[in-house]
Amino acid sequence: QLQLVESGGGLVQPGGSLRLSCAASGFFLRYYDIGWFRQAPGKEREGVACISSSDRSTYYADSVKGRFTISRDNAKNTVYLQLNVLKPEDTGVYYCAAAARPPAVQAMCVMPSAYDYWGQGTQVTVSS
Repeated sequence: QLQLVESGGGLVQPGGSLRLSCAASGFFLRYYDIGWFRQAPGKEREGVACISSSDRSTYYADSVKGRFTISRDNAKNTVYLQLNVLKPEDTGVYYCAAAARPPAVQAMCVMPSAYDYWGQGTQVTVSS
């Protein structure tokens, strides 16, 4: 059974940091492009970062560029998202997703339709 499980969310003050993990079971993440998405109440799911399976190239949404870092550890079958300088607008449920085929254009990696498998999400709340 293919499964993605996110962890590492929580409550943090503005300016703080968190590291989210996305662990896979039933398949090897090394063969998949991975994306991180978030969804705030009443808003659409937004792609924030993605990393390719081939050359580990990364792509970030403008809203998180310079603050978030996506990385992968194939030996641990895990992808990470480091969240720094968090802002209240970063609040939401964060999901990881795996794509069996890379998108035609890297910028498309932040589109939910590019992904085949999804985790259940982990809540991130940024508040003082």
